[in-house]
Amino acid sequence: MAAQIPASLPTGFRLGEYTIDRRIGGGGFSLVYLATAPDGQPVAIKEYLPDGLVTRDEDGTVRTASPERESAFRQGMRYFFEEGRALADIRHPNVVEVSNFFRANETVYMVMRYERGKTLQNHIRALGGEPMREGFIRSVFIQLLNGLREIHARRLLHLDIKPSNIHIRLDGTPVLIDFGAARQALLGDQNYVPMYTPGYAAPEQYNQRSRLGPWTDIYGVGASMYACVAGRPPPPADERMLEEKLVPVREEFADRYSPELLGLIDDLLSLPYTERPQSVFAVQKRLIDLTPQRARPARQTLLDVIRNKLSRHP
Repeated sequence: MAAQIPASLPTGFRLGEYTIDRRIGGGGFSLVYLATAPDGQPVAIKEYLPDGLVTRDEDGTVRTASPERESAFRQGMRYFFEEGRALADIRHPNVVEVSNFFRANETVYMVMRYERGKTLQNHIRALGGEPMREGFIRSVFIQLLNGLREIHARRLLHLDIKPSNIHIRLDGTPVLIDFGAARQALLGDQNYVPMYTPGYAAPEQYNQRSRLGPWTDIYGVGASMYACVAGRPPPPADERMLEEKLVPVREEFADRYSPELLGLIDDLLSLPYTERPQSVFAVQKRLIDLTPQRARPARQTLLDVIRNKLSRHP
């Protein structure tokens, strides 16, 4: 008999050639498991499992909760499969690596490289309201923007950039994860089901989907940087459009961070999309240029390498 809510796959469950260890995340549209690959290496497996649309049988099979929900489930599964197919072609140190995706249990699974570390959201929580170091913020987002440039170069948008979707490895390097909202929006796909996180979603994600573009992800970058500075997300964009509730960060946090960094965040959070930087390259260049000359050691750093590459490839 089908369960009333979709349960997680149990420890030891054989999913094709993989063995499930335990659930490590997810919710809403999918679950994420730690699993063991045939070679004994740990992997992360993402399962398409939308709340409210499906139930699960005792043998692991996923079924729609009612015939009326079949169409929505199938459409979401198609997008999930497209997400896996698009990411499987990308090999970039700042983008989650997808090694396999397949159908099983009447749903779809995506196998990703397991990254040790914790999300940027966990870093923010661990600070307990204490200011995050400006140097750390700059380093994380300069590197993260490298990955986002690769995504945009392939005519994809992420559309859900937020601290919980930015994984920080043990060595401090960031990885952009969870492309659950990603669509080939730059190719004109207007039929996707809207998915966004209040506070991190740009205004055009609410009711102006024809205006989605790189500047939409750039708003999410700005909102994530704001969360690093403020310890909380900015007010939702739809509320800001009715009544501006966002105090400019250049005013609210002037005693904690440089005016250049705060001014950049304010620009990234502009409500009119035309007033935001229009490309990831422009944002990245501004972030790199913010690094004080006096703070740069004589030897070449990672930021120097990125800066030199940007100067050669505008």
